[in-house]
Amino acid sequence: MDKNKEVEDSALFVMDGIEATHDGMQYGTPKKFRKKKTEHLNIQALAQEVRAGSRTHLSKAITLIESSNSTHKVQAQELLQELLPHTGNSVRIGITGVPGAGKSSFIEAFGTMLCAMGKRVAVLAIDPSSSLSGGSILGDKTRMEELVKKPNAFVRPSPSAGTLGGVHKKTRETMLICEAAGYDVILIETVGVGQSETYVRGMVDFFLLLVLTGAGDELQGMKKGIMELADAIVVHKADGDNKRLAKKTVSEYKQILHFLQPATPGWMSTAMPVSSLEKQGLDKVWQTIEEFKQVVESNNYWATRRQNQTKEWFQSMITDHLIDRFYGNPQRKAQVQLLERQILNGQLTVTQGVDHLFSNEQVKK
Repeated sequence: MDKNKEVEDSALFVMDGIEATHDGMQYGTPKKFRKKKTEHLNIQALAQEVRAGSRTHLSKAITLIESSNSTHKVQAQELLQELLPHTGNSVRIGITGVPGAGKSSFIEAFGTMLCAMGKRVAVLAIDPSSSLSGGSILGDKTRMEELVKKPNAFVRPSPSAGTLGGVHKKTRETMLICEAAGYDVILIETVGVGQSETYVRGMVDFFLLLVLTGAGDELQGMKKGIMELADAIVVHKADGDNKRLAKKTVSEYKQILHFLQPATPGWMSTAMPVSSLEKQGLDKVWQTIEEFKQVVESNNYWATRRQNQTKEWFQSMITDHLIDRFYGNPQRKAQVQLLERQILNGQLTVTQGVDHLFSNEQVKK
């Protein structure tokens, strides 16, 4: 195979031509390597290439979705409109875990197993953004060397760009693009901090929590709310001397889950030991997800959850848009700063400040 062609068809290749920017930060190709002119985009042709399974064009489509350029935003929505009828046919799996639980090693081992089964797997790894460059700093591409070599896998690290909870605001649309490209399993990895678990739970079908052995001590520091989000708990690194302790930890988690409200109606959350190193228990995880899908589809909650998630997405987008428009007015920014000073100086209460802000009165200095 031609060497250039081989590079272009790799899971890591991102096609030039669209400069991705987020919140005023620039994350694209360095200036000296960037094309001076953005190529004219044929949206229908790009949609056809995405649907045909071209990873090169899938990368280009996602870069378009992530761009904050006003022209690109319009083109991105046109592309989504073209692809929307071909979405929704995947199993969407969210994966989170305590620090050091081995999320990336689990995803690589699990994704590689699914690829061997003939599944097409897309991994959207939500990286925390660098405060300096705005780019991804975890480098999941380099941490999943085996998985990215698979022709039926696609790995896309996406900088969180400072969004609340570390979840990139375009992740939902990226997920839809991957579905239109024919990926039937979407794995979304969270950074495992703050509210990211809640945000990812709101866009997936099945939510997986990775933990380590020694549940007794760990449960003391784990938020009950995070456990209540999980459809299954994986006690990871259950290998070597850890095997016996992992079985004990699984038993402890099962007892705890028995007393918690189920994350999904009609489904009893469970726990299981897994070793990504020894490739043990990965098949059990997939079997559990298949059983979950069967149960939840039979009680009609599969479709209901997705509809609710779309409505919640719509509502959150309205809120984001209102905030952007509100603070986008330079005069409004100055007004907010003035009111803040008056509140801190005791001249106004917080409620009075808000009332002034939304009234037609001119704020007195």
